[in-house]
Amino acid sequence: MTESSQLDTSHKYSLTVRIFIGMLAGAGLGLLLNALFGDSGDASFSMGEFTFSTKGFLVDGVFAALGQIFIASLKMLVVPLVFISLVCGTSSLSDPSKLGRLGGKSIGLYVFTTAIAITTAITAALIFKPGAGLNLATEAEFTAKEAPSLVQVFVDMFPANPINAMAEGNMLQIIVFAVIVGLALSLSGAPGARIRAAFEDLNTVVMRIVTMIMNLAPYGVFVLMAKLFATIGLETILGLAKYFFLLLFVLIAHGLITYPILLKTLSGLSPLMLLKKMRSTAVFAFSTSSSNATLPVTMDTAQHKLGVKSSVSSFTIPLGATINMDGTAIMQGIATVFIAQVYGVDLSVTDFLMVILTATLASIGTAGVPGVGLIMLAMVLQQVNLPVEGIALIIGVDRLLDMTRTAVNVTGDCMVACIVAKSEGELDETIYNDPDADKLT
Repeated sequence: MTESSQLDTSHKYSLTVRIFIGMLAGAGLGLLLNALFGDSGDASFSMGEFTFSTKGFLVDGVFAALGQIFIASLKMLVVPLVFISLVCGTSSLSDPSKLGRLGGKSIGLYVFTTAIAITTAITAALIFKPGAGLNLATEAEFTAKEAPSLVQVFVDMFPANPINAMAEGNMLQIIVFAVIVGLALSLSGAPGARIRAAFEDLNTVVMRIVTMIMNLAPYGVFVLMAKLFATIGLETILGLAKYFFLLLFVLIAHGLITYPILLKTLSGLSPLMLLKKMRSTAVFAFSTSSSNATLPVTMDTAQHKLGVKSSVSSFTIPLGATINMDGTAIMQGIATVFIAQVYGVDLSVTDFLMVILTATLASIGTAGVPGVGLIMLAMVLQQVNLPVEGIALIIGVDRLLDMTRTAVNVTGDCMVACIVAKSEGELDETIYNDPDADKLT
């Protein structure tokens, strides 16, 4: 029994079950508050000179504060975890050329799955026509931030100031700097070995913090879901029901069909084992709606539940959290066709090929930009001369769909990590095939 498993024996249910219970309970409470008070927050109470609305106090006060603290606690770990684990993984490579193979395989697989995702999405949207016959109000405005050029993205990957890159959480720059430090340690003989040992100790401490925070995950998930469903009404979803459920279906199909087929074809590993062990991570990603916030959990799952050795997981998982955007690509494909149908614009075969190419390249090209999903969609719409203002039509339901996209993305990250690790002989198949491996996470 692992040390982390021993920590879990005091609980009647596994962490996966407790997170799922927290998610359902939070969603139920949020819907109840929404049904009772709507947007008015009529029920109120007084404390001296101050008067509080019940819904406002709970949702914008208690739930918002606890949720932000929980997310901040996770993000606190992202930079040290990525930097330390990647330095450890890179410095352990006896053959520096192996790093090039890892990078080539990882990026190639991420781009390939993104191309599959958006092609599937466009095909589904053309078949089911989610925007046909809709007359939606378009008074709302959307202004997209300008995305950098692909050349500028590659230039910006190299940090002029590594400390500033860490302070800003620029993942691509942190990855590049960590790889350089790790390679330097591996080539520095005895001094490098001593510093590497210190990094290994630091990595153990950081992973222990991950375990501590994960024990609080059910409560963090509860408040996040309660706040979300207290502010999003069902009428918002019903107004775009066909778009919403089509996108949801394609996202789920990509996670449950495309990934298992690729995993079985390219590695021979059991897809059911992967999906089973990804349950708690996917639920966690769904709740946080952030691949970066979920990164500590994803890395822990890859190493301790799937058996991906740190020399591979420390590189492929952070890279995937930065550039793997299959869920976003699916949204772009369906949203582009949806907006074209709403505005009555017929797209040609050339337009669709341009959408596929632009979205696939943009999955890397806009990796470090805030609000990346909407920026990428704005880029795609501009490529085929569709009005960017059409994004305003789907913003109302995008939050829930973004949560599902994140769950799909982290599943793809671990799938690619397993394939790359198996091809490099860096996968412990005993751990992968053990259904009870590290139940805590």
